[in-house]
Amino acid sequence: MKLEELLSCIPFYKTTENVSDLNIDKIVMDSRKVKPGDLFICISGYTVDGHDFVNQAEANGAVAIIAEKPVDSKLPVILVPDSKRALSILAVKYYDNPTGKFSLIGVTGTNGKTTVTYLLEAIFKLAKQKTGVIGTLHMKIDDETYPVINTTPDALSLQQTFDKMAKQHIEQAIMEVSSHALVQGRVHGCDYDIAVFTNLSQDHLDFHKDMDDYLRAKSLLFAQMGSHYDTGKRKYAVLNQDEPASELLKQSTAQHVITYGIDHDAQVMASDIELGAAGTYFQLKTPIGNIHIKSKLMGMFNVYNMLAASAAAIVSNISLDTIKQAFEQIEGVNGRFEPVNEGQSFAVIVDYAHTPDSLENVLQTVKEFAKQRVFVVVGCGGDRDKTKRPIMAQIAVKYADKPIFTSDNPRTEDPMAILEDMTNGLDNAATYEVIADRKAAIHEAVNQAADGDIIVIAGKGHETYQQIGHTKYDFDDREVARQAILAKERA
Repeated sequence: MKLEELLSCIPFYKTTENVSDLNIDKIVMDSRKVKPGDLFICISGYTVDGHDFVNQAEANGAVAIIAEKPVDSKLPVILVPDSKRALSILAVKYYDNPTGKFSLIGVTGTNGKTTVTYLLEAIFKLAKQKTGVIGTLHMKIDDETYPVINTTPDALSLQQTFDKMAKQHIEQAIMEVSSHALVQGRVHGCDYDIAVFTNLSQDHLDFHKDMDDYLRAKSLLFAQMGSHYDTGKRKYAVLNQDEPASELLKQSTAQHVITYGIDHDAQVMASDIELGAAGTYFQLKTPIGNIHIKSKLMGMFNVYNMLAASAAAIVSNISLDTIKQAFEQIEGVNGRFEPVNEGQSFAVIVDYAHTPDSLENVLQTVKEFAKQRVFVVVGCGGDRDKTKRPIMAQIAVKYADKPIFTSDNPRTEDPMAILEDMTNGLDNAATYEVIADRKAAIHEAVNQAADGDIIVIAGKGHETYQQIGHTKYDFDDREVARQAILAKERA
């Protein structure tokens, strides 16, 4: 592509020399990945500044540099006011606005994002549509799966992915949208047709200054859907009517709103709800009719997840019969209330619950069908929101008969310091154990468990690593639990 043509999407910029004859092969933001013919764009990150690596990009064959401050380079330098913002705009231009070529659903909220995207993927696949998914678990294009680093990739990677989806004729893309991505502009240029809000509870207060700031970040998804009305392609905000935060989101969007809920009157509702160890039963009430749902997904939080997915599917012209069939076929979601069963006489459940609200939801659900004792093995991540640590411990002590506090991903913090933060506020009468080694903690819970007990291993879910310092070690709660169960049976 001609560099001058690419730059036509940027209103004001300065160049150190004429670039009218330059062609570029692709846009790159990592100097190590630059190849001859590439355009290197300098991004100021939290730990490194791309402006410091211009010489490496030059040595690797870059033909031009985009920067937001002067850099020492023999190459043509295009100066823009904000290189991160320019990256999104340039990426959309370079890949020819890929999200305008298929329908795109964005799902945001503290909890439930992964499950809702998983449910929607199942619904659209059953409706014979080719799907693409971007989220915490993985990225999928049709049936091919790719690994992911962040819940929501950077702007350049995102547009590359969407371009790949468009070329493979994806009809429906579904993605998780994190608050970090919204604040950092990673999703600028994404043409969302439907934005879904699940809920808001305490998380990421290491990044957001308070809960109001966290909600403001979520509202960006809805505000960025624009104010234009196209009767041939309506846009929708799908909001949880039982969440007070939804009121701000309604004000933030100019698009059509469809609500779902249980406690407050909404357009999509669940009634006659029955929760049990085998799953969930409820009547789904919608603007296009009512239908009974029998799902293997457990807990009230999953009823909300199914309502959110139903509302998004309905405005996508999916039939109730297809929604029902998808829900009733789904066995479960990776790392979300996932059982580990080796024929033992007690239950082991692995869940990603890493916020106060999600931990409480999981433990409340377990208490509803527990016949004997409930164990919980849980910790809190290092270098993250410290204010939720004592709250997580209080919830564990409130609902579990046998809480065991352990390490999650301690990162660069001392694991014992994290555990002290968790337990310092507990009542002196509270009964719990502290075992910093996560593997040892899981083995201890399994060794103590008797017939009919339930062990919840919370916090890491689908993750297959544990980060200690800056190193990620192989660690999967499900595999560790499985090994512990088999070792107990052999003993």
